[in-house]
Amino acid sequence: MKLYERLAAELQQRIEGGLYRGGDRLPSIRVLSQEHKVSIATVQEAYRRLEEQGLAEPRPKSGYYVRQQRHVPTLPAVSRPAQRPLEVSQWEQVLELVCGPHDDKVVTLAHGMPDFGAPTLKPLLRQLAALARGTPMRGLEYDNLHGCRELREQIVRLAVDSSTPLHPDDVVITAGCQEALSASMRAVTRPGEVVAVDSPSYYGAMQVIRANGLRAMEIPTHPETGISLEALELALEQWPIRAVQVTPTCNNPLGYTMPDEHKRRLVALAQRFDAAIIEDDIYGDLSFRYPRPRTVKSFDADGRVLLCSSFSKTLAPGLRVGWVAPGRYRDAVLHMKYVGTGSSATLPQLAVAHFVADGGYERHVRRMRLQYQRGRDIMLGWLERHFPAATRISYPQGGYLIWVELADDIDTVELNRRLLALGVRIAPGVLFSASGKYRNCMRLNYGGEPTPRVEDGLRTIGAELARMRHGA
Repeated sequence: MKLYERLAAELQQRIEGGLYRGGDRLPSIRVLSQEHKVSIATVQEAYRRLEEQGLAEPRPKSGYYVRQQRHVPTLPAVSRPAQRPLEVSQWEQVLELVCGPHDDKVVTLAHGMPDFGAPTLKPLLRQLAALARGTPMRGLEYDNLHGCRELREQIVRLAVDSSTPLHPDDVVITAGCQEALSASMRAVTRPGEVVAVDSPSYYGAMQVIRANGLRAMEIPTHPETGISLEALELALEQWPIRAVQVTPTCNNPLGYTMPDEHKRRLVALAQRFDAAIIEDDIYGDLSFRYPRPRTVKSFDADGRVLLCSSFSKTLAPGLRVGWVAPGRYRDAVLHMKYVGTGSSATLPQLAVAHFVADGGYERHVRRMRLQYQRGRDIMLGWLERHFPAATRISYPQGGYLIWVELADDIDTVELNRRLLALGVRIAPGVLFSASGKYRNCMRLNYGGEPTPRVEDGLRTIGAELARMRHGA
């Protein structure tokens, strides 16, 4: 254990043991340096670790303080989807969401969009410009169908943080995570087959199921621990499920992170029933926990897990740089990529590779994790203040998306229609189900800075909910 890790662990024990309580000022960097006979840099790194764990927070010109721990809200109920495979619907609602016109006057809480206005992204923009000037031919040429070697090497290096051993040849670069999911789904299934999904589930993956003539088997899902392995086992026994598609870390839309033991059991189930696992890990690097949670892929011994991710949620979606580590299905995924988009755009790959290699990615993600965790806590306070008392709210363990469950008689499709006329947009819950369940739910984004304008948007939603409850 390194010196800063040992110091961070000691401070964590003091906080968790009650020696320091929420709001207390922690010892200064200089005092700790003298007390433990370590460098200033070592103490600073230890405090940074405590920040990442959500245990400490810096205050300008004042030092570090123990972070006040929020109480966990009343969580959404465990989902109870239909107990049979279903054809996926909701395409019209998804199309309306993704093709809706951009309007700066609208408070948009609907999209899974990061905050890409942070100053820590400026080096990436400079890198793009420098590459365009310095190596114009390389940036305009086709690259390997696998993707740029430089980027694949950096992805392998990042994967160490999630205990996922990879080789550059294991990785295929894609046009965002959506292509990674699509190529993976087409590689392991045939039309008419069944894919098990957590419920609620990301609508992009659901539409891949629809587009390929597959059926979705929605599995009950707990808002803290994820997909019910008991229910999944029963479904595997009863139905010819070819693949299991999950987002087990910083889930979209519920925000949970599946415990490691559940991830290990999920792999064992897939081995027992010879099913593939398509793992969407796009929000994994935005976990509020330290160390970063393991992937399901990290427990995979026979190559049946296809690990999909992207830089769209950590950096910016316009880069369109994603990737998949498809294990035993690599040749099939490469074929699907070739007939889909061919090789991916070269210039963004090179820029991201340099950004990661230079340490810019780590600095940016560290900053955004803290911002998103703060944004979550502020959003929870606003929701509790402006929404009906019986509202159930998820408690995201990472990322910037929150799930809200309202009274059964609330229709969030109708709510969204009303809100658009008032300058607010939400993502209705029906998007996240094969059959249009969760009509009384919504997903909201807290990725941007928590401004008064955002709170006004939530206040508007709360007021409209009150009108709907009173029949107005």
